[in-house]
Amino acid sequence: MELSERISELIEPSLGDMGYELVRVRLTGSQRKTLQIMADRIDGAGMSVEDCADISHAVSALLDVDDPIPGAYSLEVSSPGIDRPLTRLAHFERFAGFDAKIELHAMLDGRKRYSGRINGVAGEAVRLALAEGGSADLPYSEIRSAKLIMNDALMAAAQNGTLPGAPIADGADEEIEETAGEDA
Repeated sequence: MELSERISELIEPSLGDMGYELVRVRLTGSQRKTLQIMADRIDGAGMSVEDCADISHAVSALLDVDDPIPGAYSLEVSSPGIDRPLTRLAHFERFAGFDAKIELHAMLDGRKRYSGRINGVAGEAVRLALAEGGSADLPYSEIRSAKLIMNDALMAAAQNGTLPGAPIADGADEEIEETAGEDA
């Protein structure tokens, strides 16, 4: 099991109990590691700096006990933002009608990168109306990465409060950074 998956399994239940959805865990760097935690509120309200700080404190406590990351690291907690990554099948249903970029693990119909309007989910496949015309059903298990595309429609939905999940609270796109580990 990859270290970021292990960390996800460790922290996700506690974040859920606190009212947050874990969106992504990413561990970067080799000499100086950075653990990036991206979370969103389950109730759909906007993330605040206080939310990020609460998550940071909870994650720090969990990681201090289990200590899955060897050596020192920095912990960064942030909201997913408007042009958020889509990391769960439910996200594609939730953000149907918005444009996304999707990259697959392997070639499908001669390509790995797709861009277009999300038309929801059919079983375990993401339905996409392709930007160049036509459509594609992309197997969710083959998606390496996906994110919403920042455009006028996405910005307008965020500004008028019609973006699924409430608009992001002022300042919640700032990262809360904390240093943890042996050398901290």
